[in-house]
Amino acid sequence: MFVRRSVISLAPPVLCAVLLTAGCADQTSQNGDPTSASETASPSVTPHGYVEGATEAAEQQSRLLLGDSATGETRLLDLITGRVHETGRTAGITALTTDGRFGYFHGADATHVLDGGAWMVDHGDHVHYYRAKVQEVGELRGGTGTSVRSDAGATVVTGPDGKARVHARADLEKGMTGTPVRLPGTYAAAVVPYAEHLIALTEDGDGLAKVVVLDRSGQRVASPEAECEDPRGDALTRRGIVLGCADGALLVHEDDGTFTTEKIPYGEDVPQAERATQFRHRPGSSTLAAPAGDKAVWVLDVTERSWTRVETGPVIAANTAGEGAPLLVLESDGTLHGYDVGSGKETAVTDHLLKDVSATSERTTAPVIEVDRSRAYLNDASGKRVYEIDYNDNLRVARTFDLDVRPSLMVETGR
Repeated sequence: MFVRRSVISLAPPVLCAVLLTAGCADQTSQNGDPTSASETASPSVTPHGYVEGATEAAEQQSRLLLGDSATGETRLLDLITGRVHETGRTAGITALTTDGRFGYFHGADATHVLDGGAWMVDHGDHVHYYRAKVQEVGELRGGTGTSVRSDAGATVVTGPDGKARVHARADLEKGMTGTPVRLPGTYAAAVVPYAEHLIALTEDGDGLAKVVVLDRSGQRVASPEAECEDPRGDALTRRGIVLGCADGALLVHEDDGTFTTEKIPYGEDVPQAERATQFRHRPGSSTLAAPAGDKAVWVLDVTERSWTRVETGPVIAANTAGEGAPLLVLESDGTLHGYDVGSGKETAVTDHLLKDVSATSERTTAPVIEVDRSRAYLNDASGKRVYEIDYNDNLRVARTFDLDVRPSLMVETGR
């Protein structure tokens, strides 16, 4: 298999917006037991990733943000306590996305931002978990078709017209949208913050999009020799940014100021309708799932640089926790199926959990499968409930959360 790799080296950038001010060295209490950063913090030493008003927790603080696209009602389901909290109303919401902390309720003309009050800071060898108050933040310009991508320092809003604006992440954490920086030019896909830079795709006259690396003000600092035909879909993994292209995926990775790009081709001709364009995965994982048309699912192992096509029934939603976990597929009969990725064989199936689902469901309001390290979550709009699934125990339904709204939109935060 032919793989082209492009390399560009950059000088270390100056951080323009940082949350991280203190180290994460191992600490020990007086009796010799390890302690968390919050337990040993002093006025001059705060936990790495701490935000004023937050409390550090010992475990992941998972929460589900839910939206009823018909009424605009929104809810927050705290998965630690099992309690449901009313979070206001956003009329005309058509989609819901998240960056792990903030929920972005996309409407016709604007995107409403809700601080879900739970997040994590991942340092590779250890993780900090935080929880804080849920709060309304405000509205970002751009509604339907707008993409929002974030990292610890910046939140980038890319409109359907290709224009992009950068908001300081610190502003959102303070409960305000602030004044964004308008990036020059237009872009062929969502602009993605990564490694203290911005990864963008610019179109040229031959119909191809080319990767460029920008600083946080939008100035081009590198132009790797990498192209992506008809870019659709992206995902952030531990291995870098994955961009969906007509012939497979393009991986953009940074290591010590050096950016590399590498193609991960399908290895076969794939019709446009069967391309991977909507990637789903567990945050922190490098295994992605995406529908491959109506009756199959692509699994992309970024670590191995390989694609696997798993034949299924009619696909409504798919996801996987990766690293040996099953591929989870909601099929049009309302059943949830588990598949072994290596063999493609079905390993488990539930009863008919959902009603009124079909292969023609709108992608933006169809049920979704959210996955974390031990559980999966499936929203049932018509039944006004959310299912918690133990995917390591033959897809056992561990808990059922009844709601007073139709949760046609769902994302998980705190990860």
